[in-house]
Parts: sequence; C-alpha cells; structure tokens
Amino acid sequence: MTQTQAPTDQTGPALDQTAPLTVVAVSAGTSESSTTTGLARDMLVAVARAAERSGLSASTQMLELKPLAHDIASAITTGLRSENLRAALETLGAADAVIIATPIYKASYSGLLKSFLDVADDDTLTATPVAMVATAGTPRHALAPDVVMRPLLSYMRALVIPTPVFAATEDWASPAALNERLDRAAAELVALASNGSRQRLLAAAGGSYSRTFDGSSATAAHGEDSTDFSSELMRLATGGSATH
Repeated sequence: MTQTQAPTDQTGPALDQTAPLTVVAVSAGTSESSTTTGLARDMLVAVARAAERSGLSASTQMLELKPLAHDIASAITTGLRSENLRAALETLGAADAVIIATPIYKASYSGLLKSFLDVADDDTLTATPVAMVATAGTPRHALAPDVVMRPLLSYMRALVIPTPVFAATEDWASPAALNERLDRAAAELVALASNGSRQRLLAAAGGSYSRTFDGSSATAAHGEDSTDFSSELMRLATGGSATH
C-alpha cells in the first residue's frame, strides 16, 4: 500500500525554536504577602518546567500592578501614560505567552486589573496565548475565571487556554491537587505558545487588526496611520508647543 505524506503547513512565519519563550505574569495582588502573586509565581515555575519537558526554554517575568496603581489611575483620568506604565504595557504586548492573575472580589476580577487592561491598546493581547489564574477566600468563586475573566480576554482577542487555575483558601492545604492544575495549565500554555498559532493568526489577518494610540484609533482599513501626529493639535496634545 502506498503511503502519502501529509503536506507541510506553510501558513505564516515559523516560530524560532531556538529562542526562549517569553512569558509574562501580570498580578493584580495588592497585599504584601499576596496569594495571587504567589500563585502567579508558581504558574511561572510550572511553565518553565513544561517548556523544559518540550525541549524548549522559557524566559519568565513577573509584572505586579500594585506599584503601578497611581500611574494606572492617572492614565484613566487624564489619558496620559507614565513612562513606567508604557514600559509595562510594552512588556505585556511583546510576550509570547501571558498569565493573568487576579484576586476575586464580589464574584469578579480586581478593579486594578480591569483598569490596567482598560488603558492597554485594544490589540495588546491579540492572538496571544493567555492563562487565567485567580484566588479567593471561598470556593464559591471557582467559576469566576470562566464567567467573568474569559469574556474580557476574549474581547481582547486573546487565545485563552482551556484550563483556568483557581485557588480558594482551603486549596493551599492540598498542594498536590493545586500543582496538578498548575502543571496542566502550564502544558497547555506552552503548547499554544510554541506551535506558532499567534504568528499564523496575525499573518492570516494581514493588516486588518486596528492599532490604537493611547486609546485612540490610529490605523486606517489597510493598516496605514490615518492620524497626523506632526500636526499642531497633536503636538499640543502630547505636551509640545505649536508653531507660529
């Protein structure tokens, strides 16, 4: 019997398997000994293990929102981003994979996390593999990642992995079960980040994704800038002076 070889998938650019996967964990924890930040760090460790098992390496980074709270509030009220906030958003947008970690308050994500994502460009997470991590004081919030976090990240066109990681207070007494969920979610995140899905999706979309500039649309239908940032009005808006 003659065997036929499946055609090689040539869609989109190939992922550089020699470069480490850049994985950024965003934590909205606010206490000094935040369990949310701790769980996000555990997830980063699990991702590094999953990458190693796949013959890859991972470069991990923790991005805590607590030190940026004032900058985020200022950006919300004035529309202007500080240098530190810009750097944080650039780090988020450049990641191969992202972990979003939040405490759950009143059956929803943290207002700090929502405000941070509110000041991010709409396509910061477009086609980016994302893992959801959440903590709460009661298991009654166990569905919060799927019910409230997943729609938000889907709106931002992120590739949200199937398995969320949720930990209530009593889950810390059962580390084996919690570690199993971490490992499963980490394996999913690495698999999605390393198979070139993001590159293929962006290539397939061409220039149809609209870019934003500090919350304002700056891209025409064909991906060309439609805003003249050298105009007198834009120079004044960005702190410059008008010419006479």
